[in-house]
Amino acid sequence: MAFALNTYPVTFRSRFSGGKWSSEYIEKPHRTPEEEAAMSEKDRTALESSRNNYDDMPLVNYTSQYGLACFEGLKAFPQKNGSLAIFRPDRNAVRFARSMEGLCMPPFPQESFVSACVETVKRNAALGFLARYRDEWEKDSFMTADSIYIRPFTISEGGIGVNLSREPYVMVINTPVSAYFSSDSCDAVVTDRIRATPKGTGWIKACSNYVISALAKSEALRDGYMECVFLDATYRSYIEEGSSCNIFFYLKSGELVTPELGDTILPGITRESIIELTRDRGLKVSQRKISIDEALEETKECFVSGTAAGATPICSLTYHGKKVQFNGGRTGSLTSDIRDTIKGIQYGRLPDTKGWLVPVV
Repeated sequence: MAFALNTYPVTFRSRFSGGKWSSEYIEKPHRTPEEEAAMSEKDRTALESSRNNYDDMPLVNYTSQYGLACFEGLKAFPQKNGSLAIFRPDRNAVRFARSMEGLCMPPFPQESFVSACVETVKRNAALGFLARYRDEWEKDSFMTADSIYIRPFTISEGGIGVNLSREPYVMVINTPVSAYFSSDSCDAVVTDRIRATPKGTGWIKACSNYVISALAKSEALRDGYMECVFLDATYRSYIEEGSSCNIFFYLKSGELVTPELGDTILPGITRESIIELTRDRGLKVSQRKISIDEALEETKECFVSGTAAGATPICSLTYHGKKVQFNGGRTGSLTSDIRDTIKGIQYGRLPDTKGWLVPVV
């Protein structure tokens, strides 16, 4: 399933106007989940499509015309005890506000962001739209586990002609989601495309950034790879990100390296969490430039990280036709440990000693 355009019935909408935010929860047409599952594919598709339409919002706007928008991605995880919890929404709230400010929009209040995320999940769960914990997920370290995807995003007011958004909408929707990487391959390839340039919007979770990512990822999949990796725009020598995820290299020296943040790299919440967890283990973690040559020569384990990716191993990296395999093509011990710890905390199998989980129901 991965991402599915099957929006849950309850959505959140807020509009900035007159110097303040006005918010509401909207309940779209629905039946019970069981009744919807029993519908014909045609009828179910029509019902789900109706939940994705809003007649009272402008079609022609700075978002639809120029891609002027930003978004977030976070998840509510079913817990082993039957409850639901969201992973670190406060950090997404900070990044969302920062992205809006970077696009010269009035920032959405961080406490309102967290509240909207919790409340949409809670209201949808009350209608029966939720994910439930399954013990079999533990067998593969939750790599195929389900969760609830929470997508906050902006839409501009109506307008045409290149301009800024002064009175944006903020929406929060929920959808079901499962494993992001569905390919049997765990190989990656360095793309020739450029994701972000200095003084650009690479540090913002801007919608426009993902056009290049989608093109590069589709080319990688076409050629049999699971993922693509971007190099810097200036020197074409330093690794920056994957298609929609941060990247880590565990070197033969025992150092874990991830590219340093700047104006071309998105500050990932999972990235931040992995750095903290790894340092707790007494390992050296560096946020610095890492060249493609160093990565190919010195890496013993590699993985990508993100809300969708979790901590997903990269078995090999191909650059200019040269393929270098890591750890004999198998998932390494550090990668496994980090993956299992992150997933274990998120799904409530391990104790949340960091206070990262915000309970929903």
